[in-house]
Amino acid sequence: MDVDILMRYLPLLIPIALIQFALMVAALLDLRKQPATRGPKWAWVLVIVFINFIGPLLYFVLGREE
Repeated sequence: MDVDILMRYLPLLIPIALIQFALMVAALLDLRKQPATRGPKWAWVLVIVFINFIGPLLYFVLGREE
């Protein structure tokens, strides 16, 4: 029965996972190009990678010094 539930929600989960992955990659690439950030870069890497969805968004909103 658990497989049936997974198969029902899989079409919704795949796009969400792809969006999360794309946001994470975009944030990490942008972080690499930035000469300076608000706070240490290693901390932003941890936020981007380990805080799903919100981590990359936090970096784009709060982490960049532009």
